[in-house]
Amino acid sequence: MKSLFHFAYHVHDLAAARGFYCGVLGCIEGRSTETWLDISFFGHQLSLHLGEPFAVTNTGKVGEHWVPMPHFGVVLEMPDWLALKARLEDRRVDFVMVPTRRFVGTPGEQATMFFLDPSGNPIEIKGFTDWASVYAV
Repeated sequence: MKSLFHFAYHVHDLAAARGFYCGVLGCIEGRSTETWLDISFFGHQLSLHLGEPFAVTNTGKVGEHWVPMPHFGVVLEMPDWLALKARLEDRRVDFVMVPTRRFVGTPGEQATMFFLDPSGNPIEIKGFTDWASVYAV
C-alpha cells in the first residue's frame, strides 16, 4: 500500500509558517488560501490553518528526557538527518532538545532533535541508520 500522511493543525501566522517550513526546513509549498497553507513536509502533507495551536506540555517521558506533547515529525535516513541538522544549526534554530543520539547500542538506537515552529508547534526529527530498527524491540 502506498500512502502519504496528512496532518492539519493551527498556526498563528501563515507568512511566518511559510518562511519557517519552506525557508528554514526546505519544504515545498503547495496550495494555499488566505486561511490555510499546504506544505510537502518531507513528502507528507501538512495543512497549516490559521487558529490557536494545540496546548503543549513537556509530559512525554522518553528515556531520560521529557519531550513536548503533542508533537509530530518525520523519520529520516541518517545522512538526511545530518544534513537537516546542519541546515538548522546554520539558520540558528533554537532547539527544545539539541540534536543527540539516544538508546545507543540498543535495537532502537536513533538520532533525534526537537524544535518549535513560529507558532510553538513542537517538531521532532528522528534519524536512523537502519530502517529495520525503527520498530525493533
